Amino acid sequence: MPAPLDRLIACLANTGMTRFFRRLFDDYPDLLMKDQTVEEIGPNRRIKLRGRWVTNFGSDSFLGLDQDARVKAAIERGVRTWGTHNGSSRAFSSVAPNVRAEQKIAEWLGTEAALIYPSVTLANTGALPGLVTRHDVLVADQFAHNSIDDGLKLAKARGTRTAKFSHNDPSALEDALKSLKPYRHAVVAIDGVYSMSGQLPPLAEFRRVAAANDACLYVDDAHATGVLGTCGRGTVRDALGDYDNVLTVGSLSKGFSCLGGFVAGPQTAVDVLKLRSNPLIFGGPVPPPYLEAICTVLDVLNSDEYPALRARLDANVRRLTDGAKKLGLVVLGGLVPIVSVLTGAEEATLKAGKFLFERGFYVQSVVFPAVPHGAGVLRMQVNANHSAEQIDDLLAALEALAHSTALPSKIPAALVAA
Repeated sequence: MPAPLDRLIACLANTGMTRFFRRLFDDYPDLLMKDQTVEEIGPNRRIKLRGRWVTNFGSDSFLGLDQDARVKAAIERGVRTWGTHNGSSRAFSSVAPNVRAEQKIAEWLGTEAALIYPSVTLANTGALPGLVTRHDVLVADQFAHNSIDDGLKLAKARGTRTAKFSHNDPSALEDALKSLKPYRHAVVAIDGVYSMSGQLPPLAEFRRVAAANDACLYVDDAHATGVLGTCGRGTVRDALGDYDNVLTVGSLSKGFSCLGGFVAGPQTAVDVLKLRSNPLIFGGPVPPPYLEAICTVLDVLNSDEYPALRARLDANVRRLTDGAKKLGLVVLGGLVPIVSVLTGAEEATLKAGKFLFERGFYVQSVVFPAVPHGAGVLRMQVNANHSAEQIDDLLAALEALAHSTALPSKIPAALVAA
């Protein structure tokens, strides 16, 4: 008789999304470009995948700093000075580069303080439950990031009442908060930019509604960090002018090309999160070499070099977005360096991704559950160090794809709101 573990795994393999993905792997073994191994990395955004050199449009190192000599040198310096790890939960100690990186993040953003987590996911699943108790409420935009949804679930398991409100709708937020009264305090969690659609939230309106209902804003600005706003500070400060009644979350692994995430805001909020955020208390920190690299990236963002770097990135995004639209493709996004082309059904999306791969390009074929059923997309991530020629070549491949297969001509209703 099989062991209990074997029976457990067999049961899980035939449950829900696991069964769905296993079926995709079985039905489309040559098309499903998931769980890939990058065999080598070359210059000019080239990678070796399945034994073939292709141009990588699947990297979220938007500014191209993963290959910057100064960032690499900072990591090497961090290893020589501090070793590979500081060997302690931050509840007990932090290495000096951790303190310095948090101070520099706060100075760059214009907040009082910042707190670094090993990832944005751990920031959201640690900070959100840590900000509320059973006397408070936590509400989120219905299309907020998956990790915010997980944060809500953890808070709910501890007795906090939670709710969702209609996407980017201040009136729906106000209705949700009023329906939950009475409460002591409320936290409203939203994204600073919705990466798939490129939509920005009405931050000023949301802050007004929050303040009128004893609530604060919690803005996950991960997709905007380093690539939107003045000096790459994201969406919040440019939209609101300050951080009053707002906590901001940012990524250190996308535009920064390092590791981790952060929550920034008042010093008092950071001090409380250090005592109430389980990933910080019971987990390991970002290793010192990456903390040194984060400091180096911040120097770049604060330098006269950044506007030129950002201009190259923005020009590349416009080149791809405008070119794809001229081909008659249905394009989503384009505000952040993520450009998605609608391909439709799951099989069609997987075939489209393989079509581009065979022509020398790696892009991400995104299907359910990341998007609704039948609303698959080719997700292309643009980097500052892509050349204009590489983008034009990708557009030529997309044109060939459009000639070889029938692609959707309009955005499905399920994606319009997202």
